[in-house]
Parts: sequence; C-alpha cells; structure tokens
Amino acid sequence: MKLSRRSFVAGSAAALGGAVSASTGAPKEKIPGFDQTRTDVDKSAAWKPFSDHKVRVGIVGHGVCKFGLQFGLQHHPNVELIAVSDLLPDRCAEMAKQARCAKTYPSLEEMVKDDRIEAIYCATDAPAHAKHAVLCMEHGKHVATAVPAFRSDIDDAERLLECCKKNKGLVYAMFETSCFHDDLYAMEKLYAAGVFGRLVYSEGEYCHPHVLGTATLGSYKNWRANGCPMWYPTHATAYYVGVTHKAFTEVSCQGTAPFDPAHRRPNAIGNVFNSEVGLFRTAEGGIARMIVCASQGEYLEAGRIRGEYGGFNRTFTGDRTGSQRYHEAVKGGLKLKKYALPPGVEAGGHGGSHGYLGDDFIDAILRGRTPRVGVIDALNMTTCGYYAHLSAVKDGETMKIPQYSL
Repeated sequence: MKLSRRSFVAGSAAALGGAVSASTGAPKEKIPGFDQTRTDVDKSAAWKPFSDHKVRVGIVGHGVCKFGLQFGLQHHPNVELIAVSDLLPDRCAEMAKQARCAKTYPSLEEMVKDDRIEAIYCATDAPAHAKHAVLCMEHGKHVATAVPAFRSDIDDAERLLECCKKNKGLVYAMFETSCFHDDLYAMEKLYAAGVFGRLVYSEGEYCHPHVLGTATLGSYKNWRANGCPMWYPTHATAYYVGVTHKAFTEVSCQGTAPFDPAHRRPNAIGNVFNSEVGLFRTAEGGIARMIVCASQGEYLEAGRIRGEYGGFNRTFTGDRTGSQRYHEAVKGGLKLKKYALPPGVEAGGHGGSHGYLGDDFIDAILRGRTPRVGVIDALNMTTCGYYAHLSAVKDGETMKIPQYSL
C-alpha cells in the first residue's frame, strides 16, 4: 500500500484527535551522541592518500547541533572547503569562523549556483533532506545529507530515487552514524563473508531520553515537535539494513503514548506516541524488532543480530560452523576493526562515526563508488519507519513496505 502524505496526516488526525503544536526551546542539557567516543581502529596500517585531488565542498547547516562541521570535512586533506551556509546570519557567521571559511551563502538555493563547488553536505532540517539532495544533484553536485533520507512526505522517497537514477554519475550518501559503530562495522564484514548465514533475528534500538522538565531540542519550523518516533528510525534500522544491505518487507508496529492523559496531546500531525516498537519481516524471511523511544533510561544507538550459524552482541558467538567460518575469514585477511582516518580527521561522536562518514563520502567521490549508505540503503532504513508509524496508528495492522532498486 502506498499512501500520500495528505492521506497519512488525515488518517493520523482522525485516529488520534485534533492537532495542536508543541513548543520547543533552546536545549538545557548536553546533546547525547556528540561526545568524542572511543573507537577501535586497526593500527596495523596507516592512512594512505588515494588521490591528490581536492574535492571542492560546500557545507549547509549549523543549527542547534552545529552539525554541519561535525564530520571533519573541513579538515580532510582531499577537501577544499569553498563555502558554508545557514539561514540564520549569526549561525552562518559562527560556522564560517569555526571552519575558517571566507565565503558564505545565505541559503542552499544560492550555494548550488556556485560552479566551483563539486559536492555539498546538507545538515539541514530533516523534512528538507530529500528536497535539498535533489536540488544539489539537479545542479550537478555530489551530495550527502544527515539522517533520515526524508521525513513525513513519502512521495519524497520516489523523487529522491528518480533523481539518483537520472544522475548515476553523482554520489548520494546518507550519514547514518550507526553504520560506523565498531560492532555494526564488524557485523557487516562478517555477514558479507557468509559467517552468520541468513539472519534469523535482529534488533535495533534508538532511545533518546531528555532530562525531565526540560524543553526538547529546538528546530527549524519546529519540525522535531511535529512528527513521530518512527519517522527518525535509522539509528535503529541500520542494525539490519546496514548489516545486510537488504530491506524490510512488512511491519506491524505499536505505539505508546504518555500514561498521564493530561500529557497525551496530539501534535500538529495528530501523533501522541513518544515510543514506537516495530516488528519487521526481512527480505531474508527473518524477523527484526526495531524501537525508537524517548522514555527515560540510558541513551542508546545499539543493536544485535542472530543468524543461522552465529550472532553478534558486542562480540561474535557461533556454533561449530559459524566459528569455523569466522576463523577462516579472519585468517584470510578479513579486517573487523575500522581503518585509519586521514590526518586531522577525528572519529568524533555517535560511536566514533562522524569522521568516517565524512571520509567515506569523499573517498566515494574520488573512486566513483557507492558510499557506505547509498540511496537504496538510505530509503530502506527510512521508509520502513513511515509504514511502521502508519501501522501503529492502525493498532498494529500489518503494512507492506515498498521495495526499491536502481
């Protein structure tokens, strides 16, 4: 079933009551995930330059999280930072100062006209990610965006895919941080080597609590307050899609609203859920449980997998076949630790992933290859959340999930 954004919003409002806008304010707590994180790196080989070409880059979006400069692009030896941009002049000026970049633009719409720029990283508001990616590619630019690939408008998925099909010479990347967590990085390598066999069960968890009594993070046009948990699922869903590069095929999802009826007020799209748990069928025939929640407890971007011959939960465990496959793969040279980054580029936050995502984007451009999270993986990590929330609104009704290919 494919539903337009209009029919989805109408259905949500009808099911959950009239909509009121939630207010947001400046954050009063440290934003989880942005701390410099210890990460496990293979120290046996230093970084070696592939090319002396410097990709001419523009970066858009400073915002509440200062996210545009978090991925080390401005420090990469194969990057020449041409310009930065933010819609708010004070933030744009701060961004330029921090990046030591002389050229600024008041908007992405102005930046894309600069013929010197080859690639743009869009750390803009989530509802605009797909639109901004399309705009960049239509102007002949490689593009990376923050997560998710789109938000709220399901038709954006098709628009983004069609644009990528028309511009196959350009790199599209989504900066999903979980894909460069130490554990998921190793899982992907082992899965590709056939160590696990098919995945029978997988879990992904994105739990982002806020200190009780504080305002949620501010956002452009209040987008953070006017959505639902599963519209931002990729930190969890990466623990299947990012491991296998396969898709979910259907989902049944349940949502939990605040227990106090006084706090159970629908937002602008009619949503009352602050936590959602989806049970997904995978393309392999397995099952995946993915959760996105804002309830109290530890901050989590975490997951684990169980396959026919072995599983991974912080470390590998297998039966005789799985253990044999594991040891043969490692003996054959399979590297399970992340590679060295270029000098000056730090691994950064979100599990030591930031620098790796920035480096991967530049390397993909230089080598003409698909990045760690290309458009198909990006859509498969994101679209499933749209249908999961729709299922939750319908009290767990099973929803089919579209399948994408280039």
